[in-house]
Amino acid sequence: MNNLLLGQLFNKIPIAEKTELATEWITEKFSFLFTPIKEHFGSFMEWTAEMLNTVPPIAMIIIVAILAFFISGKRFGLAIFSIIGLLIIENQGYWVHLMDTFSLVLIASLLSIIIGVPVGILMAKSKIAETIITPILDFMQTMPAFVYLIPAVAFFGIGMVPGVFASLIFATPPTVRFTNLGIRQVSEELVEASDAFGSTGAQKLFKVELPMAKATIMAGINQTVMLALSMVVIASMIGAPGLGREVLSALQRAQVGTGFVAGIGIVILAIIIDRFTQNMNKQK
Repeated sequence: MNNLLLGQLFNKIPIAEKTELATEWITEKFSFLFTPIKEHFGSFMEWTAEMLNTVPPIAMIIIVAILAFFISGKRFGLAIFSIIGLLIIENQGYWVHLMDTFSLVLIASLLSIIIGVPVGILMAKSKIAETIITPILDFMQTMPAFVYLIPAVAFFGIGMVPGVFASLIFATPPTVRFTNLGIRQVSEELVEASDAFGSTGAQKLFKVELPMAKATIMAGINQTVMLALSMVVIASMIGAPGLGREVLSALQRAQVGTGFVAGIGIVILAIIIDRFTQNMNKQK
C-alpha cells in the first residue's frame, strides 16, 4: 500500500534512460577523439608490450635485480626475491602475460601521475578547486571498480585502451589527494622564508613545496600503482591482456591450479612494484 502511494506521488525518474542517451551522445559527438585514441594509443601500448617482450627474460630479470639492489640501499633481500619470483613466472610459461600486465600497469600509472600531481597542486593552491574536485574524487573512489568498465567499453570498445581508461579513473585519486595533502603540510615558516627571499610562485613550488612534500606524494603514487595493478583482473573482462586474463579464464573453466599460478604471478609483480616504490620514497 505504501509503495503504491509513493508510486502515485512520485513518478520514476528515468536516470538509466537518460544515462544511456548521454552515453550515446558523447560516443557519437566525440568519436573524432575516441577513435584516434583507440587506434593510436592502442598501437602504442601493443608496441610497448612487444618491446618489453623482445628483451630476453634472463636479461630482464638481471636488470630488475640490479635496480632492486641499488634502490633498496644495496641490500640483497629485494634483489633475491625479484630473481626467484620472476624465475618462477618464467618457469610457468607466463612471462609474455607478465610483460603485458606490466605494460598496462606502467602506462596507467604514468597517466595517473601526470594527471594527478598537477590536479593535486591545483587543489592545494585553490580552495575553490579543492571544493569542486573533492566530491569528484569521493565519487571516483566509492564507485565499484566494475562500473568503470561500462563507459570504458562504450567509448573505446574492448582491448588494452579501455583497460587503461578504467584503471586511470580508479587509480588517480590517491595521487591527487596525497599531493594536495603534502603541499598543505609544508611548514608555513618555510613558505614565508621563501617569500621573504623573493621567490616566485614557480620557484617556491619546485624548490620548497614539492621537495618537502615528496614523501607524501610518493606514498600516493605507491597507492596509485597498487590500485592500477588491482584492476588487472577486472580489466581482463573487457579484453585487456595479461595475467588477469589467465585468472579470468581459469575461473570460467574452474581450473584451480592455472588460476592459482597466474594469481601468484600477479602477487609477485605487486610485491616487487610495491617494494620498488617504497624504497624510492625512502631515498634522500
